[in-house]
Amino acid sequence: MKNMNQWVLSLAVLLVGLVGCQKPDNSIVGKWDKTTLAILDENGFKYRDLNKDSVLNRYEDRRLSVDMRVEDLLERMTLLEKTGLMGHPFYAFPKNPKSDTLTRKFIAKHTRRKRSLIQRKCVTHFAVMGSGEPNIQAIWQNEVQKQAEQGRLGVPVTISSDPRHGFREQSGVASEVGIGISQWCEPVGFGAIGDKTIVEEFGRIASVELRAIGIRTALHPMADLATEPRWTRIIGTFGEDADLSAKLTAAYIRGFQGEKFGTESVSCMTKHFSGGGPQEDGWDAHLDYGRNQCYPGNNFEYHIKPFIAAIEAGGNQMMPYYGIPLGQTSEDVAFGYNKEVLTEILRERLGFDGVICSDWNIIQYRPWGVDSLSVDERLIKSIEAGIDQFGGENWGAELAKLVEEGKISEERINASARRILKIKFEAGLFDNPFVDDENANEICATPDFIEKGLYSQKASQVLLKNEGNILPLNETTKVFVVGYDKEVAAKYGAVVNNIEDADVVVMKLKAPYDKTMTKGLEKIFHQGPLAYTEAERDSFMTILKQKPSVITMYMDRPAVEPELTAEVEGYIANFGACDEALFDVIYGKFTPQGKLPFEIPSSLEAVEEQKEDVPYDSKNPLFKFGFGLTY
Repeated sequence: MKNMNQWVLSLAVLLVGLVGCQKPDNSIVGKWDKTTLAILDENGFKYRDLNKDSVLNRYEDRRLSVDMRVEDLLERMTLLEKTGLMGHPFYAFPKNPKSDTLTRKFIAKHTRRKRSLIQRKCVTHFAVMGSGEPNIQAIWQNEVQKQAEQGRLGVPVTISSDPRHGFREQSGVASEVGIGISQWCEPVGFGAIGDKTIVEEFGRIASVELRAIGIRTALHPMADLATEPRWTRIIGTFGEDADLSAKLTAAYIRGFQGEKFGTESVSCMTKHFSGGGPQEDGWDAHLDYGRNQCYPGNNFEYHIKPFIAAIEAGGNQMMPYYGIPLGQTSEDVAFGYNKEVLTEILRERLGFDGVICSDWNIIQYRPWGVDSLSVDERLIKSIEAGIDQFGGENWGAELAKLVEEGKISEERINASARRILKIKFEAGLFDNPFVDDENANEICATPDFIEKGLYSQKASQVLLKNEGNILPLNETTKVFVVGYDKEVAAKYGAVVNNIEDADVVVMKLKAPYDKTMTKGLEKIFHQGPLAYTEAERDSFMTILKQKPSVITMYMDRPAVEPELTAEVEGYIANFGACDEALFDVIYGKFTPQGKLPFEIPSSLEAVEEQKEDVPYDSKNPLFKFGFGLTY
C-alpha cells in the first residue's frame, strides 16, 4: 500500500509538472560557455548534466514546472545536502596580499579554498563581504559557481549582499560602498523624497547591476520603523511613518524582483520582521545590552504594516531581528526563536510562505533569551519557531545529526529545503548560474544610472533653515569651506583660503554619536547621545560664529542640536550625497524638495521621554516629521 501511495504521489507530481511545462529557452544554451559540465542532447533538447549521470533528470529539465523540479531534486538529496541549504555564511571577497591586481588565476585559486564547504558540507548560499570592479566580481562569482557545479548534484550557489549602492561603509554588518556601480541616497533618503516611482526605478537599476556581478539575493530592504531616534540603523530605514514605509517597501521589492519573481530578478530578503526599530533606549540588538525591544506605547501592530506590504508585493524572503519583543508573546525570547511571531503571525496570519532566514549568528553569538540552552537546543527551538535558514552560520552537520536522533523531523527539513530550492529554480540558477564577466563594467554604472543616482542624492536633501534667504548662494559669494573638497567647491563659486576674506562659511558635518565606544561592533555603529560633546561643538562653533554660515548635516540619525541650529543661517540635512550633489542644492542648481522622514527632537530630555515604539511623539520637536523648506 505504501508503494502504491508513493506511485500515485509521483504520478500526481508528474502531471502537475507537465501542466506547467514551458517551451525551452534555447537562447540559454549559448550562455553555457563557462560551465565545466557536459552539455548533453536529448532529442534536440540541450541541458547541463548537473549530476553527471548522462541522463536527463527532471530537475535538469527547464521545460518542467518549478514544483516538479524541486520535488525531483529533493528526492535525490541526502540529508546533509538538504540541511546544507540551510546555511548562509559569509564569504570574503578575495584580496591579493602581494598585489593590487586580481587575476583570473588568483581568483580561481582563492575559490578552490571553499571547495570542501561547497562540495562536502553542501553549503549553497554565501553573503559576500567586500567588493571589486564589476568584471572582477563577476569572474569571482563564476569561479564560485564552477566549484558548485562539481558537487554531486550540481546545486548552484546563491550570492547575497547587504546594500552597496549608498554611502555607508559598514562591510559585513549593515552595508558597504560598492565599486563600479551607481551611487544613490541611503534608504532613509528615499523616505525624504517620498516617491515610490523613484524607489522602484532604483530597485530596477540596482537589480541590473547586482545581477551583472552575480548577486541574486538582496539582504534588504529594511522595513523597520525609525520610531526610536537613538537607534543606530535609522539610515537604512524609510523613516518612522508606517504608511510611508509600507508604500516604499513595496516599490523597492517591485523594482528588484519585478511584477513576478524570475530570471531577471534579485530576491529581496525584507528585514527585520516584525520590526526592529523600537530598541530599548535606542541600543542595538547586535549587542548584548541592546537585546530588548520595548513597546511602552502598546504599538506592536504598527510596526508590522510595512511587512504586510512586502508580502503583498511578492517579497519571497524575510529576516527577523535579534531583539526580544518584551511582553508581546508568551515567552520573552528573540524573534529568531519566537514561534508566536514567526509561525503564528508571519506564516499563519499573514500567509507568508517564503524563506525565513535568521539574522546573522543568532545560534553561536546572539542567542538572546535562550542563552542557557545548548547549541543543539537552540537549533531545535529556532527550527520549531519557523526558521528555514541560518544567516552567517552553517549548521548542516549538526541539523542532520538532530534529524538522525529523532529530535527534528526530516519532513520539517524538507519544508525549508523546498522553499529555498524554489527560489533558486525560479531565479534560473540551475539553468545558468554564470554572468558575463567580460562586459559587467559596461552593464554597471552607465551614464543614465549614474545620473539617476545623483538625482536621488539631490532630491533627498531637506532644507531645514534659510534665515534671511541666505540660500541659494550665488557664484560671486566668497565662501570659506570646511569639510568639502575645495576643488569641487571652486567649480561653483569663489572659494577663499582665509575665513577673514569670506562672506559665508559653508561647513559639512555628520550627525553626532559616542566616539568613545570602540569595542567590536560599537566602533562601527553610531550609538549613544544625539548631541555633540562640548569639545566637539566648540571646535566648529568657533568657526561658525565668525561669519554668516551654512551647514549640511549627514543625518544617519537625528542631530539634537538646538544651539547649533540657532547659530547658523542655513541648514540642510542630507542622507547620503557627494559634494557635487550638496553644492547643486547650496547654489540653487537644484531646488530642495525633501521632507524629513523622521522628526528632530528639541532636547535630549525629550528623546528620553518619548516612547520607543511610537512615531513622532517627542515633546516640542525642533523640526517635525514631514518638515522641509524650499527656495
